[in-house]
Amino acid sequence: MIDWTQVLDPRGTAGRVPALLDQVERVGGAEAWDGLWDELCLDGETVVPASFAALPRLVALGRTSPQALSLAGSIMRGALQDHGADDLLLKCTDAAARLRKLLDQRLESRPAGYLHAFRDLLAADGQYHWSAVLGDFTDDFYHLRCPHCDVEVTVAIGDYGRYSAIRDWHAGDTERRDLRPAPPEDLVGTGRWMYDTAVRDGQDRLATGLTYLFGRAECPRCASTFVIAAEYTAANLPSPGE
Repeated sequence: MIDWTQVLDPRGTAGRVPALLDQVERVGGAEAWDGLWDELCLDGETVVPASFAALPRLVALGRTSPQALSLAGSIMRGALQDHGADDLLLKCTDAAARLRKLLDQRLESRPAGYLHAFRDLLAADGQYHWSAVLGDFTDDFYHLRCPHCDVEVTVAIGDYGRYSAIRDWHAGDTERRDLRPAPPEDLVGTGRWMYDTAVRDGQDRLATGLTYLFGRAECPRCASTFVIAAEYTAANLPSPGE
């Protein structure tokens, strides 16, 4: 049993949270949901210990409530913040697994705001770095270092082009090299899962963009090639609580 008066929220304790959860479970209501967002995911992004204390109940509500599913997903996207609740987060393993299933089912219905739900699913699966940065591939940039010569490379995937380049803040992206998309049949692991989900749900732009993200880039400086997603992951995948 959780002693909610001992769980921190943006105002110091989370004494209001159980009553708000009871209210949305019984009758719903925009005011109660707004109150929960303020307590558990302030400004849609800041989480606190109470967020993870409430997560199992939100996931249970998420079977019938899109609002609960959205709030639970947003909480998971904040798992890498300095929230001081690593112990509570570790207790959410089962809730995160149930959340993954619910979010995957929701994506199959192709909801409005598909990308947001897709990023929630990534967070529930522990793919926090992709959850934080994945875009819709209309205007996406990834900045990483060449693993061979250590020069900073800008990778662009969007309507303006799909290339690697050296970014000059005066001249723009220079020395461009076309990216080499991965054949879908060659994708494995996280990349294959993300691609297959996008294809299943008819998200053609997202699926195509993922083949470039998990494809290869050429370094404009030393002409070596590398897998974009692998280098980005190596540089940006911390553990929860770091």
